[in-house]
Amino acid sequence: MIMDRMGKKNDPVLLVVGARPNFVKMAPVCRAMTKIPMPFKIVHTGQYFDLEMSDIFFEELGIPSPDFNLDIGPGAHGYQTGRMMIEMEKLCAEHTFSMLVVIGDVNSTLAGALVGSKNHIPVAHIESGLRSFNREMPEEINRIVTDHISDLLFAPTTIAMNNLEN
Repeated sequence: MIMDRMGKKNDPVLLVVGARPNFVKMAPVCRAMTKIPMPFKIVHTGQYFDLEMSDIFFEELGIPSPDFNLDIGPGAHGYQTGRMMIEMEKLCAEHTFSMLVVIGDVNSTLAGALVGSKNHIPVAHIESGLRSFNREMPEEINRIVTDHISDLLFAPTTIAMNNLEN
């Protein structure tokens, strides 16, 4: 079923990042995709918007510069997530992607997963299945929703795998 929804073989995978933890986790993904080789593009949502919170991580971790920068900036959860979705939908209308990869549990993760799912682009969630079981945390809501709408779930631990099974 996922293969039916994927773009053409040469269409790039879209990696969605926007927050400090995403940059660190994306570095080995970029290196692995380069070795395969598998074409990919990076969209930086701009959830963290200053040099210390984003650009320096690209430099120090050897991550390619983003192909797209949404420059969303600060704001409430709904504002950030909504703006990210609007801008990523435009990207998906202008470009074809074989898959959309989201990482972690930040607003960029949720926005990317929703856009991929609603645009019939397979979504892969790296760091799926993690739970705090505290629904007062915005990140917990992001984790649960992202896991439910993703096509591929990459769980980092056995406990996370058990959470997904449950």
